[in-house]
Amino acid sequence: MTIGSWLAASTAQLEKEGIGTARLDCLVLLEDMLKTDRANLLAHTEIELSSEQQTQLDQQIEKRCQHEPLAYIRQKSEFYGRQFYIDYRVLEPRPESETMIDALLALPLAKQPMIIDIGTGSGALAITAKLELPRAEVIATDINDSSLAVAKQNAKKYNVDIEFIKGDLLLPLYAHHDLKACVLLCNLPYVPNSFQINPAAMREPHIAIYGGEDGLDLYRNLFKQIDPLGNKPIYVLTECLPPQQAMLTEIAKAHNYGLRATDDFIQLFAL
Repeated sequence: MTIGSWLAASTAQLEKEGIGTARLDCLVLLEDMLKTDRANLLAHTEIELSSEQQTQLDQQIEKRCQHEPLAYIRQKSEFYGRQFYIDYRVLEPRPESETMIDALLALPLAKQPMIIDIGTGSGALAITAKLELPRAEVIATDINDSSLAVAKQNAKKYNVDIEFIKGDLLLPLYAHHDLKACVLLCNLPYVPNSFQINPAAMREPHIAIYGGEDGLDLYRNLFKQIDPLGNKPIYVLTECLPPQQAMLTEIAKAHNYGLRATDDFIQLFAL
């Protein structure tokens, strides 16, 4: 079968299953398989796929027909211009989260700032922060061993020195770190429990998606955990849905943090 024939047939197969990005997904899988770019693929659609290549691609399409996230099928995802290993243990990093890195880099930070990624998941935020700010001390927490295993794998790939700690939000840091003047990166679960997510997202870890009745329970817990600290983080960067931002601003305000900036899904709070 030629590239063109496979592309047409597989696109139609995914469209039948309601995959809105059917053609793009097929092109991405072809790029991975043939190790070439999209322009070259489309310029040479007459090239024959080997039987082994076609079998593997067909298996991947079958998984996508079941609405398995493309990142899980590929076992990788792009974030801030870099590739990260991704599998069923973690949420795929979203493009909107890249704005948090932009906001971090715009802050008036110390020469060797402390940056703490709360609920690190794949480690994309923590690792990107360390790569963009090599002199920073970066710490990442997560409540799940399985997530931390993926994050450590990604950190090893990029050869970055990050301290990974298991625990609930800030709690594991109470006894071991002075959090004075640090920055918190907080992409916590924020989808309301009753919110209908798409079939692909349903295949991702629900613990990394849902955040309670209004989606903000973990942020409430986070700011409560900040209260007892003698030295509090100076900046807290958060991600949530735009309709939730007014409520999150009130939650932060109740704990003496004021809103300094909003950019799409990202908010910056400061003491």
